Amino acid sequence: QVQLVESGGGLVQAGGSLRLSCAASGTIFSINDMDWYRQAPGKQRELVALSNRGGSTNYVDSVKGRFTISRDNAKNTVYLQMNGLESEDTAVYYCHMKVRSRATPFRAYDYWGPGTQVTVSS
Repeated sequence: QVQLVESGGGLVQAGGSLRLSCAASGTIFSINDMDWYRQAPGKQRELVALSNRGGSTNYVDSVKGRFTISRDNAKNTVYLQMNGLESEDTAVYYCHMKVRSRATPFRAYDYWGPGTQVTVSS
């Protein structure tokens, strides 16, 4: 079984920074996509940033130039550095990974973390 655990959320003033981390544990063979999503109250969950094992990244327009996604494949960990935070960034942030376990090395399954709250005060 695979588990994801996020950390790094909290309360920050507008213009401040936070760094989120998400570590995967379990019987992991390899991890393809490592992504960050967020869900604000009353809104649908949206993809914020994505990275693939080849190193490509992409971002939703609203965070381009402010957020940076990075990953450490050796540690099965993904990070989200968030700078210039705005009140509109307030949401629960979820990490998502497509994981090939040792039991199923030829098929990737979706795993989600429980979420971490980010609150930006104006």
